[in-house]
Amino acid sequence: MLQKVAFALGLVVGFHSTCPSFAADLQQAGKVWRVGFLGNAPPTTPDTKRIRDAFRQELQERGYIEGRNLVFEPRFLEGKPEKAPGFAAELVRLRVDLIVTVSNPAAHAAKAATSTIPIVMLSSSDPVGVGLVASLARPGGNLTGISDYGLELTPKRLELLKAVLPRASRVAVTRCQKCTAVDDRTLELARQNYSAWAAIAQNLGMTLTYVDLSGPQDFTDATAEVLRARPNALFVGINPAGFALRKELADFAMRERIPMFAFAREQAALGALMSYGIDYADVFRKAAVQIDKIFKGAKPADLPIEQPTKFELVINLKTAKALGLTIPPALLLRADEVIQ
Repeated sequence: MLQKVAFALGLVVGFHSTCPSFAADLQQAGKVWRVGFLGNAPPTTPDTKRIRDAFRQELQERGYIEGRNLVFEPRFLEGKPEKAPGFAAELVRLRVDLIVTVSNPAAHAAKAATSTIPIVMLSSSDPVGVGLVASLARPGGNLTGISDYGLELTPKRLELLKAVLPRASRVAVTRCQKCTAVDDRTLELARQNYSAWAAIAQNLGMTLTYVDLSGPQDFTDATAEVLRARPNALFVGINPAGFALRKELADFAMRERIPMFAFAREQAALGALMSYGIDYADVFRKAAVQIDKIFKGAKPADLPIEQPTKFELVINLKTAKALGLTIPPALLLRADEVIQ
């Protein structure tokens, strides 16, 4: 299926890199685990810091404390997936003990860079379909991680959009062309997803217009294309750029009075009308558990790809009021969080 990214959404966790001399000092006191982190962007909001803190806390509870026996080597794509191969190669040269990847492009880059260093994938959509692992039960190779159901939730997001905007007929959807250009297999899966989404939208009486948004360099052209489409709503597709530019997209949507629907709580917190997706803090906690197992001797090939178990519907009532929209009471009752 289509690349995610994810968090994004390509999601984000930020760490402090430790200088070689300090790491060497720590090594004298015992084993210091070096973890490469190939993410999207450093945390800049309370919600993204919440994800980072959940990850760190889970690791700490298992005995891994940053600055004592744990060193992170963070590299961030900043909405530019083409940077992933270079960063992955750099982490391999640093001889890290494990690489955490956030997004399919990052996972593909890490897999291409090493067949021996364990890789824990996060925010990976359809890892079997895009050729990252052999199966969910037995991944094989040096990869394991947590899939995100990101793309499978798209029909539900479109239904929620229609529930809030029953008269909506035109929806602009952001997508990342570079994220799906990893190989022919991924590209074909992306095409299949776009066709499936279009059919679902048609059944709901809506037409989708796709707008390419791969990074900050595309923002001006992408928003201009959105305006030309004259949509009733903006649907932020699941990819790193959509998450990295969540504040800019939310501000644009509010300025142009276009209801924005997204895939992560962090987007709703910054002004999107609504988000529906997995709880990324829970996903990162699961990743910490897998890292602990690997450090204790488990092989990634034998660790099943896990599935998220917590999902969140977040409604920004402040945005709704600013746009003059009324959220159905039944939907408000279903929400996991309502931002006032």
